[in-house]
Amino acid sequence: MIELVKPPQPLAGPLRFIRYGFMPNHLRYCGGDDNRTIFEYGLENRVDPGLFPLLRKFSGALPYLKLIARENGLTDPFDDRVVEAYWIGNALLERVEARQLYDTVLTRVSRELSGRTRDWVLSKAAAGAHPHHNFHVFDVYSRVNQIGETLYTMDQCRVSWGKVVAMAGPELIVERQPLKLIDGKLTLGPGETIRSLRQIEGRGLIQAVAPGDWVSIHWNWVCETLTPAQQASLARYTAYHLKLANQTL
Repeated sequence: MIELVKPPQPLAGPLRFIRYGFMPNHLRYCGGDDNRTIFEYGLENRVDPGLFPLLRKFSGALPYLKLIARENGLTDPFDDRVVEAYWIGNALLERVEARQLYDTVLTRVSRELSGRTRDWVLSKAAAGAHPHHNFHVFDVYSRVNQIGETLYTMDQCRVSWGKVVAMAGPELIVERQPLKLIDGKLTLGPGETIRSLRQIEGRGLIQAVAPGDWVSIHWNWVCETLTPAQQASLARYTAYHLKLANQTL
């Protein structure tokens, strides 16, 4: 039985996307050259017509957002439910047909992959992959580069979760499971205590957080506080796509 998905909250989708997209954009891995402007939008919790052209420059995420929205009868790829599905995971992912995901991934990798490697990636749609960010990290990004050389990068790029242990000024001390490669397979290792950024120059996008909270982390940047249900969903979709990735390692 598919669980109910919460109704959209006004303006929440674009602002949630900023929380996850900010740090890789800051590091110049994706998106346009608009990092400070995007950050200001997030700080002000502001959405206006000027924001959407900036978000559409995230060419890696946008095809997946459009796919999730289209397959769920939604017109806005930045609908909060769509953004949550892509970064965290929810029932909208289950409604995306394998053929539609295949076509989206084919368009995404056609210029970067060929031969058997491309076939492996495309086969994941029929094997049950979902248009979740961590699927892209484990099975698309990992094929563009060699896993042994990019394990740290994959661990940073995936959306992970951690439990807040303590506050430390601009950082949070969190317990988080790192991505490991053991006996040729990807897995999550035992929890480790790390420091994750929540502020830059004294300003950040996440405010209401306390020890004991679950938070999501992307490129060592604390994105948002997770409900127990969201944490469980992110853990479930991560484990699912790790298992899928390991089939062709």
